[in-house]
Amino acid sequence: MSERQSELQSEPRIVIVGAGPAGVRAAEILVAAGLRPVIVDENQRAGGQIYRQPPAAFGGSVRSKKQLYGFESAKADALHRTFDKLRSHIDYLPETLVWNCDGRQLDLLGRAQHRSLPYSHLLLCTGAIDRILPFPGWLLPGVYTLGAAQVALKAQGCVIGGRIVLVGSGPLLYLLAYQYAKAGAKIAAVLDTASFSGKLRAAFDLAKQPLTLGKGLYFLAWLRCHGVKVVEGVQKIAVAGERKVQAISWRENGAEETLECDAVASGFGLRSETQLADLAGCAFEFNQINQQWLPQRDSAGRSSVKGVYLAGDGAGIAGADAAEMAGKRAALALLEDLGKTVDMRECRRLDRALQRVQGFRRGLERAFPLPVEWARACADEEIICRCEEITAGELRHSVTHAGTVEINRLKALTRVGMGRCQGRVCSAAAAEILACSAGKSLAEVGRLRGQPPVKPFPVAVGVAAQVAASAAENAGQEAA
Repeated sequence: MSERQSELQSEPRIVIVGAGPAGVRAAEILVAAGLRPVIVDENQRAGGQIYRQPPAAFGGSVRSKKQLYGFESAKADALHRTFDKLRSHIDYLPETLVWNCDGRQLDLLGRAQHRSLPYSHLLLCTGAIDRILPFPGWLLPGVYTLGAAQVALKAQGCVIGGRIVLVGSGPLLYLLAYQYAKAGAKIAAVLDTASFSGKLRAAFDLAKQPLTLGKGLYFLAWLRCHGVKVVEGVQKIAVAGERKVQAISWRENGAEETLECDAVASGFGLRSETQLADLAGCAFEFNQINQQWLPQRDSAGRSSVKGVYLAGDGAGIAGADAAEMAGKRAALALLEDLGKTVDMRECRRLDRALQRVQGFRRGLERAFPLPVEWARACADEEIICRCEEITAGELRHSVTHAGTVEINRLKALTRVGMGRCQGRVCSAAAAEILACSAGKSLAEVGRLRGQPPVKPFPVAVGVAAQVAASAAENAGQEAA
């Protein structure tokens, strides 16, 4: 046994990936138990996506937390204050990408420097990404995801255009419209693919979290009262323009409408970021509520791999409040596995609270379902994988002429998902088209296997880092 392995066994090296609600609350529990975790964060400052903070360099020009986070300003402030108190009790690596998990170590790229970080225990709080369904014009300059538009507002203090249309489905659609309108942006329309009748049918489950439901109804009422055009049950979305967005069209109750605009933000719900869990060796299962393959975990957040834990939206979309609770619960499970005494009453309280969230989640999926007709109606010439420029027609051709019924086979034959994003953007849409064309369910067509790097980074930086690592290793061998 090496000296380093012996050290890891005697003194746990706990690494948390992500400094959003789940990661910060997990760190709080671990620090209170006398441990010093490492937190790796892609962002410059803690808060994650939902409580993202503007860069410190903005200084006095930063808008207040009430302006940035609205109803959630108190929660955001509490999380930020908690992290500030923890700062001297943790090792924090901001602006650092975890691009691989190999064995019991992470490969990091931060501030143009590459390094490896070994761990004995790993807590993944990797968050979520927009679920993207391509439509005509989605690659035009001026088309963003809802998440990207929110980042622009929170982190850069700007909006994406002068006359903006938000399109898609899910709670973020209305939250972002409200945030943009409150910031003074011109929202030309909010186009929701979900129907009013579907939302009405989901009312019973949504009422299980009355405060959250109330906020959603308030956003909708506020938008309508302030003259924002809100259209539900839209179909056949298309963006038009010469080299940039100029208009958007859609169908509603069989009639087509067109609206001039210069920017569009779209998103059809959220998908968990699961690549690192895959590379860590976690077993996966198909989750019907999330309509996605997710890493297996028990009620406390333990994965199928000993010493690897999962919390927050990266393990299943449930929102910021649930992420905070899940982060605490996973940290308590980690402490229990280390043989430390934990408050079992608190564990049971968190378990019950997290279980209640699932009923609300079922309601959200009923209220804001994926547009089931999309995969069938998507034109053959529509580009699905923008990295490799693979069209829907090429994917369907693979099904009809090669008998493809599995997503990794589709990747091998068409190169869909082989580009820089490693399928993060296109895999959901590709799986929908494959399932529709092959007459299979999403669960039956499988999932893309994770490949490093999980997110793109400059090749020159990676090569330079590898050269430097090799030189250091050679120097060490010569010295020995």
